[in-house]
Amino acid sequence: MSAAPAPDVQAAFEAAKGFMPPHEGLALYAAAVEAGGLGLPLLEIGTYCGRSTLLLAEAARLSGVSVFTVDHHRGSEEQQPGWDYHDPETVDAELGVMDTLPLFRRTLRRAELEEYVVALVGRSPQIAAVWNAPVGLVFIDGGHTDEHAGADYEGWAPHVAEGGFLVIHDVFPDPADEFTGQAPYRVYLRALESGAFTEVSATDSLRVLRRTGPAPATPVRSH
Repeated sequence: MSAAPAPDVQAAFEAAKGFMPPHEGLALYAAAVEAGGLGLPLLEIGTYCGRSTLLLAEAARLSGVSVFTVDHHRGSEEQQPGWDYHDPETVDAELGVMDTLPLFRRTLRRAELEEYVVALVGRSPQIAAVWNAPVGLVFIDGGHTDEHAGADYEGWAPHVAEGGFLVIHDVFPDPADEFTGQAPYRVYLRALESGAFTEVSATDSLRVLRRTGPAPATPVRSH
């Protein structure tokens, strides 16, 4: 897979708040462009301020599909005050809590890509529980605990259409990266072991898997 977004979209991506480096962004974009050919929506878990959403939106624009992006916009664990990834500019001055939704909306507006994106504001498991449509791509880039990353996989991977893609960010096999990358790494291993997905590419911490087998089974949870 090889593709590059338009220069203005690439510039908007690089200017937006976020943590994805450009070379990983290109790998995500290439997968999204190919997935768009299926004629199905693209879905992202972990919007933050919209940096990666721009690339998905541009791919969706080219294919005539939509991007759904899921986030509660209160920040994941490592983005809270006192942690290395906290950005004071994401804090609502009145309420004293993180709110990245306004920043996300500005990011899309400036890039003129609003019409291709539907923001689903809420917690991933709650939204996944009522989602019942196939998607061409699922991009997991949300919380980095086993609870959150695991729930994202269980809730959304079964919706990837045959031939579509499961993309996982922040996959670090080194145990030294326990907080930032071990939960996504374990999700990546689960996806491969399920028999539903085959790895297509690895670009540093970004893994692109294609759905090639029966949908992965998810555990039945008691209530």
